Amino acid sequence: MGSASKKALIKIGGSLLDDPSLRRDIARQIADLSATGVIITVVHGGGKQMTRFLDERGVESRFVNGLRVTTSETVDAVLKVFAGSVNTELVAALNAEGARAVGLTGIDAGLAVAEQLDPQLGFVGRITQSDPAVLHALGNAGLLPVVACVAGGQAGEVYNVNADSMAVAVAAAWGADRLVFLTDVPGVLDANKALLPMLTLEDCSDLISSKVASGGMQAKLNAASDAVRGGVGEVRIVKGSEPDVLRKVWSTEELGTRIVSGAAAAKVSQ
Repeated sequence: MGSASKKALIKIGGSLLDDPSLRRDIARQIADLSATGVIITVVHGGGKQMTRFLDERGVESRFVNGLRVTTSETVDAVLKVFAGSVNTELVAALNAEGARAVGLTGIDAGLAVAEQLDPQLGFVGRITQSDPAVLHALGNAGLLPVVACVAGGQAGEVYNVNADSMAVAVAAAWGADRLVFLTDVPGVLDANKALLPMLTLEDCSDLISSKVASGGMQAKLNAASDAVRGGVGEVRIVKGSEPDVLRKVWSTEELGTRIVSGAAAAKVSQ
């Protein structure tokens, strides 16, 4: 895949957001990739910082099926941590490396509209629509959007949204050619813990039904499958701390796991 005017959504999570040196390094890589002509949007989470923020205030973090129960008290923390410190630190790191980054949430210009996912989760949202106009406007101006995983409701509610789900919805609406999940794991592993370099949607479904992929990886594969079904050309799951990870993803090097449609996989194998 050539880099000329290709659109890439890069989702950052885990220790890459929490460790200042890793954050600086990934910011440098994103700025370098942007300089080659790839049009980039970044989506980020910040769960570790969120848990720490709540711990410091004596608020217990509760999870149901891997999703954080979000009370009205926690929504305030979601805004302070995701849209505040995590987003601003990432934007600052990117700008220090020469990227012209702009911090956003899904609330801005209707980028991500959500409804309540499950009453027992409180203010956790499921994205129902995404309007990428603000991403087009910023990209056309040579700016790099950095989106915190917060969405707005139809009646002005603020929802905490799973960052993978946010990345998928935004990538599909924006028409991304590639969605890259920068994670704390090297990719998708088979039952023998060997790396699987390429998966089709059918392969993803088999890994989930056979329980080889469970928990966080099951959620990643579901998200990746949704992205491919939504028109994203390729999803890549890679370890974000791998040296020069983005250069490797954009070269011909096999790294991590690629998830593509069956038709795309057939074309690759010819």
